[in-house]
Amino acid sequence: MYRIGLDISGGDYAPSEIIKGAILARKEFQGTHITLIGVKEEIEKEIAKHKSKESFTIIDAPEKIEMAEQPAASVRRKRNSSIVRGVTLLKEKKIDAFVSCGNTGAVVCASTLILRLIEGVERPGIALMIPTKKGISLIIDVGANIGPKPLHLLQYAAMAYVYYKLVLGKEDPTVGLLNIGEEASKGSEFVKRVHKLFSCASINFVGNLEAKDIFSGKCDCIVCDGFVGNIALKVSESCADVLGRFLIDEILEDPLGKIGLFLMQRSLRKFKKKIHYAEYGGAPLLGVDGIVIIGHGRSSSLAVKNAIKVAIEELSRGLNLEIKRRINEICQNSGVRQVFTV
Repeated sequence: MYRIGLDISGGDYAPSEIIKGAILARKEFQGTHITLIGVKEEIEKEIAKHKSKESFTIIDAPEKIEMAEQPAASVRRKRNSSIVRGVTLLKEKKIDAFVSCGNTGAVVCASTLILRLIEGVERPGIALMIPTKKGISLIIDVGANIGPKPLHLLQYAAMAYVYYKLVLGKEDPTVGLLNIGEEASKGSEFVKRVHKLFSCASINFVGNLEAKDIFSGKCDCIVCDGFVGNIALKVSESCADVLGRFLIDEILEDPLGKIGLFLMQRSLRKFKKKIHYAEYGGAPLLGVDGIVIIGHGRSSSLAVKNAIKVAIEELSRGLNLEIKRRINEICQNSGVRQVFTV
C-alpha cells in the first residue's frame, strides 16, 4: 500500500479542488492511503461538503506559503506550512510520496534542503510530460534551475532517460538538447559544451532540437535549462489557450459553424483530453531523495488525481535507485571525464 501526502493549501483552487482530487484518487487507486496536509478546519469542512465515505489521515499545517512568496525565506520562516510539513513527513518516511500544487519554488527549495539530493546529483530538475504528434515527450528542466552548469544538464538527460524508460516504458528513449539550431556549432558556448558532453555520454543522444520540434515527437527527452524550459512551457500554454478561444469565436460567428460545432463535440472532447495538462497530472521533481510531484497552480480535481497517479507509478518502479545507478555510470564514463579536463 502506497502512502501519498497531499498538500491541501497549495493551488489556485485549494482546498476545494484538491480535496475533490483526493476523493477521486481514493476511489480509483484502491489500496492507496492519502494523507491530507493543510489547515485542519478547512479540510474537515470540505470533506463534510462532499459527504465522502473515503478515509483520510489529516495532518494539521496551519501556515500557508502563498504563490507570490519568496521560496527560501518562506520555507525557513513557515515551518508549519503544508509544503514544509509534507516534505518533512516524506523525509521521516511517514509517507512514500508528496504531491503539491503550491508555490513551485518553495516545493523545490524545501525538497532540496530537507530531503537532500540523490547521491551523485548536483541539482534537481522539474520534468514535464507533454503531448506530441507521436505520443509523449518529457522536457526537463522547466523551472527548478535557471543557472545550471553543463554537468547539471547531463544529469537531467540521465534522469529523464531513466524516467522515460521505467515509467513510460520505452527501452532506449532518445535525448535531444533544446537549441536555436540543429547544427552542433549553433548556440552559446554553454550549449556547445553541453552538446559535447551529451555526445560522449552513454545516452541515446540525437543532437540539437529546435523549439519548432518540441511537439513533433522528434525525440523522447528534451533537455534545457530551467529559464528556457519555463518560458517554452508558459508560451505553449498561452498559445494553446488563445488559439482555442480564436477557434471557438470564429465558429460561433457563423450559423453553419454552430451546427458544425454541435456535430464535432465528441471529437473536440477527445482533442481537449489529449492536450490538456490535467490529463498528465504533475511534474516529477527529479534528483531529490524522495518522490515529489509538482502540480500546476491551476490544477483541477482531475489534475490532482492524475498527479497522485504519477506518484504511484514512480513508486512502483523504484525510480530513484535506478537514477542513482545511471548517474554514477555516466559520470564515470571516460569520454565525459575527458570533456571536463579540456
